[in-house]
Amino acid sequence: MNASYDNSTAVAVLPPVSGGRLRDKSLRTWLARSDLELEPEKGELLAQLVAVLGLPYPQEGLAALRMWGQTGDRPTVWIAGADPVYLEPRLDHLRLHALSRAALPPADLRALFNHLQTTLSGEKRFGFARLGSCGYLRSGSPIATASVPAYVVDNKVPTDFLPQGDDSATYRNLLSEIEMSLHDHEANQRRVAAGQQPVNGLWLWGGGLAPERASRPQPPLYSDDPLLLGYWDSANAVAGLWPGSISDCVNQADAAGFVAVTPEFQDDPAFLEDCLRQLRAALSEKRVNRLVILFRDGRRARVRRAHKLRFWRFDSRLLD
Repeated sequence: MNASYDNSTAVAVLPPVSGGRLRDKSLRTWLARSDLELEPEKGELLAQLVAVLGLPYPQEGLAALRMWGQTGDRPTVWIAGADPVYLEPRLDHLRLHALSRAALPPADLRALFNHLQTTLSGEKRFGFARLGSCGYLRSGSPIATASVPAYVVDNKVPTDFLPQGDDSATYRNLLSEIEMSLHDHEANQRRVAAGQQPVNGLWLWGGGLAPERASRPQPPLYSDDPLLLGYWDSANAVAGLWPGSISDCVNQADAAGFVAVTPEFQDDPAFLEDCLRQLRAALSEKRVNRLVILFRDGRRARVRRAHKLRFWRFDSRLLD
């Protein structure tokens, strides 16, 4: 394992825990006795994980890594992510809404990207492509892009995240062309008529070349997230899809550390409580020595067996 990483530590990414979602009193007490904190801002998931694991964060090419995770092959051209978004006009600014896979049928996404490829790829300077629920931009020469994906900017003012400086002009001009091209598309007209948010823009982020493959010790990963899978593949590290439960991850890791990322769409409270019970059991049975739990609402818990001695803690306001 990485020199700074305890190979008996489990890192788990779980659904949101606050807002009264956690009803089981014993689990609330268990978390309240841990080192529980609130992250100041919602961050990009890979950045959070590598910070916990002591691994390097890519300087560029995040979108290329995501494509790598989807296809299993390292992209050899300059790639940026092109996430479909709804830019909501407010009185004096725009507010960005990231459109989830559930909110955007594949047929709509395919039609929109085909339209962009037809209207904006003149002289092959740019190319637009869709892989599954993900969009990509290929450019003949590098351009400045945002550094984080759309879900980090969700419900925020996008200008706070745009690239700055003289080399950002191409980026801003391209965003304007994309917005104009998508404005009256029939897919958006259907969506508006059905009371749905239109795709009136793309969020371009993570531009660059994929890193060269280089072996690096990392704990095994269990996740469906293509960016994480691409990062692990680039390091020749063990990675597999989410197996269905935390217990499956514990058994497959065989008394060693691991990283388990639950699917984002599985966020009901019953699933959350099942995951926490399985993690608590793994710690109690000494299958792992330490837990780091990243909840998708910004809460983070670091749990050790010795924390059960904090008998004076019964609850935490961070769970309310």
